[in-house]
Amino acid sequence: MPLYEFHCQSCRDKFELLVRNSDERLECPKCHSAKVERLLSVTAAPSVSGRSLPMPASAPTELCGRPQCNTGG
Repeated sequence: MPLYEFHCQSCRDKFELLVRNSDERLECPKCHSAKVERLLSVTAAPSVSGRSLPMPASAPTELCGRPQCNTGG
């Protein structure tokens, strides 16, 4: 059963839901609106050494290496 992250278009709340099946009616737990959209989430993966890798502090769009993305690389 996957855990998904959602955004409510009515109250703009972000929340996570455990989705049991694709036919399940989704609604915002805060305002109970059905106007929700699933967000893309960062996936977790096991590491070889048993240690996790550090996550970047900036959003993925800022890691492209171009000067206009504020990394200057």
